[in-house]
Amino acid sequence: MSTRFQPHAILTAALTVGMVAGVLSFPATPLAQTVGPKEAALRIERALERVPYYGVFDLLAFKVDRGVVTLSGFAYSATTKSEAAKMVKQVAGVDEVANRIELLPTSQIDEQIRWATFYLIYTDDFLSRYAPGGAMRARYEAANFARFPGMQPFGTYPIHIIVKNRKTTLVGVVDNESDKMLAAVRAREVTSVSAVENELMVIKK
Repeated sequence: MSTRFQPHAILTAALTVGMVAGVLSFPATPLAQTVGPKEAALRIERALERVPYYGVFDLLAFKVDRGVVTLSGFAYSATTKSEAAKMVKQVAGVDEVANRIELLPTSQIDEQIRWATFYLIYTDDFLSRYAPGGAMRARYEAANFARFPGMQPFGTYPIHIIVKNRKTTLVGVVDNESDKMLAAVRAREVTSVSAVENELMVIKK
């Protein structure tokens, strides 16, 4: 599977896309007769937002078809992948979960790219406002990487950084086109990255 994350390519039935706290959602058909499409999507979004250790290096997406929820996206750890399915199965009206989340391969080079990209984006003078706690918090998280390898920053990071085989994909939401372009510029500054795909969406206000 390519690291290029295009919702309409992964889920061809989707007509529109919404994003809440880093979770991509697609138009839902009813989970049950008593649950409408919007309520069904909201319940699943809330469940995925509570997945333990869901962070900036993950991206979860889903679609619903009459009680069957299909999960897709990318997981930094196997725990995130399994917990996502577990949490969604607990949602009232969900009969079945198809877990198609891709587990990102372990790679020391990819890990270095992830953290370098995270640092450059979330400590940038213009982009640091997207980091929970600001640039200082991002620097703290980056410092912790040396002490706790294999971990990632958790919380509501609107710019998700997906790295696979030295290729970086930026997915999430930003306020304007300038921020979208700047995030890609910072990602391309990372040593060893072979390509950068910019799939960030601009939320018009």
